Amino acid sequence: MIKVNDRANIPSRREWLLGLAATTVGQTCWGQGPSDKTDSPASLYVPDEIDQAVKSGVEYLVKTQKSNGSISDRGHDIAMTALAIMAMASIGEEPQPLSATGRAMSKGLDFVLQERHQDAQGYLGGRDGSRMYGHGITTLMLTEMLGMGSSVQQNEQIHEMLVNAIKLILTAQDVSKSDKLKGGWRYTPNSRDSDLSVSVWQLMALRSAKNDGLDVPGEAIDKALEYLRHSYASPLNRDGTPRNKVTGFSYTPGTYHPSFTMSAAGLLAMQVCGQYESPMVEGASEWLLQHPPKSNERFFFYGVYYYAQGMHQAGGKYAEKADEMVAELLVNSQRSDGAWLARGGEERNVGAVYSTALAILSLSVRYHYLPIYQR
Repeated sequence: MIKVNDRANIPSRREWLLGLAATTVGQTCWGQGPSDKTDSPASLYVPDEIDQAVKSGVEYLVKTQKSNGSISDRGHDIAMTALAIMAMASIGEEPQPLSATGRAMSKGLDFVLQERHQDAQGYLGGRDGSRMYGHGITTLMLTEMLGMGSSVQQNEQIHEMLVNAIKLILTAQDVSKSDKLKGGWRYTPNSRDSDLSVSVWQLMALRSAKNDGLDVPGEAIDKALEYLRHSYASPLNRDGTPRNKVTGFSYTPGTYHPSFTMSAAGLLAMQVCGQYESPMVEGASEWLLQHPPKSNERFFFYGVYYYAQGMHQAGGKYAEKADEMVAELLVNSQRSDGAWLARGGEERNVGAVYSTALAILSLSVRYHYLPIYQR
């Protein structure tokens, strides 16, 4: 059995960067960096199997980077590069010249930030075919990296691209839709329907942007929350509480067929919006405890990413079970080159960068570096 240690005493990523930059530049989650001293706390920490797994995974992503700065192996270059940058940031890395990973992040950001990757409306999912999935992923990455660029110019570029990307998300949310679909998003900016899978990425991007102090109306978050509530796999009472206390979330509202992946996604989305005491959070956490992930899940890496983050935030028995299961499932399935790859189906077709980045994000819950995943 893999022993799971929660290094909860590590401060948030931004606090860490601002308060300890002078002494920890280049240092990573496994406590290795040019500024380490033999008597420092970092030097006393002995990396375990999870630390070694994420280190190998990040090294794979760095080796996969192309000469143009993109990090991808099966297309969707912008979205996959953004996902890889978030994975590196989740272990405490930052864009800087003192480490191979820092240099890869900086080069990856330069690739994403090319003007041609964003259209006149602010859309980031058109050029690489990743649609609103990619737009949400890339926008979320930009919110997490805002102020963390390797230069003043890069930070200015992040801010400019981010402001336009947020405007696109807000405009897409306001497209006319039926009552139960209002507040959500789907594959394109002008979609007249919604699904939970696409919506979660946009919601996390909005929430993170609002945390950054960008102009995100509270009404937009409220509308997205209402859509989330309609996606809970239970009829609602008149007071808005779920009739079925223990269930999950559905792909689209009103179907009442919870799945592992969507239940985990809905759980994390509710938490990101601060709904920690919602009966839907408790109900989904309990449902996921009763329906843990299996290695043959249709969207295994996608679901485990949400599951790891959401159950960790739920705390207690939920976090304990999820932390143990995620470690067992992922550490034992990593390839010798440091990558992860889905067994088959749609996920395998997306490639190893996708699976590896999501696996790192799943295992990195112990480090608490990315602000969006902090309670």
